[in-house]
Amino acid sequence: MIPLTYRKILKTMNNSNQPAGFGDFDGVLLVDKPAGITSHDVVHKIRRNFKIKKVGHGGTLDPNATGLLVILVGKGTKLSNTVMSGDKTYQGKILLGIETYSQDCDGEVVAKKDPSNVTLEDIQEAIKTFKGDFYQTPPMVSAIKINGEALYKAARRGEVVERKERFVHVYSFNINDFSMPYLDATIKCTKGTYIRTIAHDLGQNLGCGANLVDLRRLASGCFNLDNATTLDDILQMDKTQLAKQVISVPQVALMKNE
Repeated sequence: MIPLTYRKILKTMNNSNQPAGFGDFDGVLLVDKPAGITSHDVVHKIRRNFKIKKVGHGGTLDPNATGLLVILVGKGTKLSNTVMSGDKTYQGKILLGIETYSQDCDGEVVAKKDPSNVTLEDIQEAIKTFKGDFYQTPPMVSAIKINGEALYKAARRGEVVERKERFVHVYSFNINDFSMPYLDATIKCTKGTYIRTIAHDLGQNLGCGANLVDLRRLASGCFNLDNATTLDDILQMDKTQLAKQVISVPQVALMKNE
């Protein structure tokens, strides 16, 4: 079923597929986010560089994660909730034998264990737990707000806050490569699924601990990384060139209708 927001857009479209009231910078920009900056940093750079007042994103990536970041510009920002609700596909690298507080390579190491006895067959059996429907407890180092405060702020003070489990769904969990102690996998899942928590919980199931050392988003909803442009290339464009990169609001509506 087409979301109400998109149905309204489709009703306004004329023969040129361009509804009245939408300009060159009303839509979606697909960015290949580099590691080392936040999703908000990307938004700020595009807003400042091109002097576009309304810029947002359709689903955050951790600072060290790379890949597809859906940037919403102009009236495209009204599509935020609908874009965020799309399923996601990630490629991740998991390090066995080391457990961290943040569940990724940025966090303090809290446990180490020799994973050399873990076999591919062990991993294949363990990942069955992370396919289909299941509940997941979000990590303390996250932007989720409890009582009005982001969890990572409490984590910085050394506090542990009780978190409610979240219902998530993993459509597929495919192993690309296993070269001890690294596991490379591609995961397709619903929004709000923490891949680093899957890495951590997989390590617990295997009895050796694990953390996520690399994450790249390959797809978000109907958008694909293959169609994204690197942030550096975008920032070198002028506004005329940038306009050609923007997927207009009506085009997005049609994509969602396919």
